[in-house]
Amino acid sequence: MARRIKIPATKYPVERFTLANGLRVVLTPDRSAPVVGVAVVYDVGIRSEPEGRTGFAHLFEHLMFQGSENLEKLAHFRHVQGAGGTFNGSTHLDYTDYFEVLPAGALERALFLEADRMRGPRLTEENLLNQIDVVKEEIRVNVLNRPYGGFPWLRLPPVMFETFPNAHDGYGSFGDLDSATVADAQAFFDRYYACGNATLAVAGDFDVAKATEMIHRHFGDVPARPAPPLPSFDEPDLTAEKRDTYTDKLAPLPGVASAWRVPDPIGDFDNYLPYVVLAEVLTDGDASRLVERLVQRDRTVTSIGGYIGFMGDEFQVRNPTAILLQAHMPPGGDGDKVLRTVDEELERLAADGLRPGELERVQARIATHLLRDTDSVLGRALPMAVLELQRGRPEMLNELPKLVGEVTEAQIVAAAATLRPERRATVEVLPGAVS
Repeated sequence: MARRIKIPATKYPVERFTLANGLRVVLTPDRSAPVVGVAVVYDVGIRSEPEGRTGFAHLFEHLMFQGSENLEKLAHFRHVQGAGGTFNGSTHLDYTDYFEVLPAGALERALFLEADRMRGPRLTEENLLNQIDVVKEEIRVNVLNRPYGGFPWLRLPPVMFETFPNAHDGYGSFGDLDSATVADAQAFFDRYYACGNATLAVAGDFDVAKATEMIHRHFGDVPARPAPPLPSFDEPDLTAEKRDTYTDKLAPLPGVASAWRVPDPIGDFDNYLPYVVLAEVLTDGDASRLVERLVQRDRTVTSIGGYIGFMGDEFQVRNPTAILLQAHMPPGGDGDKVLRTVDEELERLAADGLRPGELERVQARIATHLLRDTDSVLGRALPMAVLELQRGRPEMLNELPKLVGEVTEAQIVAAAATLRPERRATVEVLPGAVS
């Protein structure tokens, strides 16, 4: 019988409350270093974009940095950096986040800045046109003029999914971006950037009572607007394999990526978690099954990785999502041969189970990564804000290492048995670079 690894839960304190306007707040104090992290997360992402407005969630993220009710353009940058802090934002499938890391004495500055743009960003024609150009340049740099740009996170969803929310290009088409209007931006803000559709998390060196008073003072008078109804983006699973192939004119080597649907990460978490561990069993480190077989023994790939979620956010994503495997191959590589070998290894795992010590090694590695990620104040503020938003349980961040350690071999074997070819979506990239 396999030995169960014991991984303790972390004990970061968590305090929660909700303002009268609906804003949910999470506080997690830690007086060990004079630093604070502030994160505001809105329950809107790529999947919420309307048809004809691809890329709009990301475009709007940019607009949130172009001035706000009481601040001119670039003031946010100046106030954070002038205090010795850093800031950023990012757009995901199911949420958009904004965050700052500052010296502890500058906490109120960050709260004021976030509250001010929660009241309303400066949505002008000048700002919109400028940021459309910025986003288009980002697409050129990160997708169009980069080898393997969009592989596989933009290429696999339209193969796996049928519905617009799940299948469309989250970066957006130039045509859709160019047709965006200030009225579109205002409507998007009014619908999704409501207090009731957001969470605020603060982590680090602060006094809870003082921070609570500051939050009430800065956010309490932001006009209340309710959260929009949360749609279901679910759709039927594949019943036959789907494939696509394309040529990347900048890619020097071929590549292949496959995805299989997994259980609902929120509604069916107990059955979802084994897939998180399975991805690491298959590809994490030189001793993992597919690295050992495909890279070291067969040499049919030069690298292979596995993860959950098209953006690699396994604990911060809603249904539907998938487990992904992506590999790069040597010149003349055979994608079909690689997939046949993956199928063989999955069948072997489902039939023979894990090797002695294999599960414990993987669980320890995952737990180490989770614990390391929460060392920083932002590594607590951001995931706690998302966990509050999606699950109402920010304290789950403390529990994740322990929960990973409780996954059993039987659960891993059962998960591997579901990754059948007929449930697989695959995209293959052919090299077009001229040497």
